[in-house]
Amino acid sequence: MKLQIAKTEGQNAFTAYGDGYVSVNAVRYTSNVLVLPHHLIPDWTAASFETLSIADFETIAALDTEIVLLGTGNRLRFPPPELMRPLIQAQKGLEVMDVRAACRTYNVLISEGRKVAAALIFS
Repeated sequence: MKLQIAKTEGQNAFTAYGDGYVSVNAVRYTSNVLVLPHHLIPDWTAASFETLSIADFETIAALDTEIVLLGTGNRLRFPPPELMRPLIQAQKGLEVMDVRAACRTYNVLISEGRKVAAALIFS
């Protein structure tokens, strides 16, 4: 699905998504990716959803962001509470959703000027 975006010039925005991929600024990604308005980290973790670690969440907590959207693949899955500790300690908000919802929500939040990160897990 292609996404229509407003007020995102000069920022990373999701331009499409589908089964097993997302496109950021028309560049396709098929593996885990961490997207911020002015920074993108491809392959930010090699973990699958089941093997996410506290270190993965520490990486996210260190970013200059207010809210993190965790995209958990094709379906909504919640990580164990102990993994979220670094985000709580850093006073970062966390919303868990499927990858497609994370893409749409991220685009809305950046159009509002929010400090948001989308951490997407494909497996």
